[in-house]
Amino acid sequence: MRVGFFNWGFPRYETPTLDAEGEGNYDWSMFRPCIDLHEGKVKQIVGGTLTDGAAGPRTNFVSDRPSAWYAELYRRDGLTGGHVIMLGPGNEAAGREALRAYPGGLQIGGGIRADNAPGFLDDGASHVIVTSWIFQGAVLNRERLNQLVTTVGRERLVLDLSCRRRGDDYLVVTDRWQTFTDLLVTRETLEDLAGYCAEFLIHAVDVEGLCRGIDRELVEKLAAWSPIPATYAGGANSLADLEDVTRVGRGKIDLTIGSALDIFGGSSVRYADAVAFNRRARA
Repeated sequence: MRVGFFNWGFPRYETPTLDAEGEGNYDWSMFRPCIDLHEGKVKQIVGGTLTDGAAGPRTNFVSDRPSAWYAELYRRDGLTGGHVIMLGPGNEAAGREALRAYPGGLQIGGGIRADNAPGFLDDGASHVIVTSWIFQGAVLNRERLNQLVTTVGRERLVLDLSCRRRGDDYLVVTDRWQTFTDLLVTRETLEDLAGYCAEFLIHAVDVEGLCRGIDRELVEKLAAWSPIPATYAGGANSLADLEDVTRVGRGKIDLTIGSALDIFGGSSVRYADAVAFNRRARA
């Protein structure tokens, strides 16, 4: 059953006029929204703190609204390609609720495997996002990756290559970003894995949730190396970051803004301004 629009009183803002101008011969990057779920609630969490320890994760925001409220908001404003991330157990119902509220408009990740991926697509996901399941320990499992491609198709698969820095390198991390793998984020890695998926999603885990600015070096590398669409997430704290990602990423990298948004309790980026940025980019 598909869930229709809910009358939840979405915020209605005047569309602002943005002053920044693009430079160079490239397309605009786009703002991509998110719905992060933890213990069944929409939350914003500092990336590197999501552990099983007694202290629990460091949380920036806990919403009193259900996941479908955000999905309906994104649907109303024509935002596509956003991601729903289920951070640990107890989030599947809320994840499916968001998908049913915006069929075809959201990707979903967190605990996705070959056996459950088709069900999320049936519930309305445009794509499934996969990380941990395609690794065994620190090593990429090609057999599982091929199984996913066979099951859902390359065009419905997003590979999450979220990474942490170690020295001068960026290494892919799994298991709620706690386990380092042997897979480096390099030109060769991205060119290789692009043959298995439609897009990449890459959180810069070291700055995720801190609202202290993006990892510009990683954005530059992704723009230079990725042959397919890629979305960067981590550290964005102003609308200027969207403009910066457009310049640094040469319009090839989209940006997710989370904790800084007013709809997630932030004070430095109005959601309406991010929506307006996309509308101007499409004009």
